[in-house]
Amino acid sequence: MSTSIRDLRNRFPEVRKLVESQGEVILTEKGKPRYRLTLYTPETTATPAPIDYWARLNSYQPRGMTKTQARALHDENRGER
Repeated sequence: MSTSIRDLRNRFPEVRKLVESQGEVILTEKGKPRYRLTLYTPETTATPAPIDYWARLNSYQPRGMTKTQARALHDENRGER
């Protein structure tokens, strides 16, 4: 559908109904098509997956010691007492 800029100024509710019913209206200026009015549709952005901070922390940390390794380190640090 085509309408003029003057119609947009003077009869906006009618132009709005045209946009809502047809989805698009071409605005003319002095008989030449100049602008296109379309319905606004908000962008849908996918929410990013939540960050797994525990997995991220474990990726930076070295592997933990076994009980025998921990006991050997503890005994070594105690020294002669």
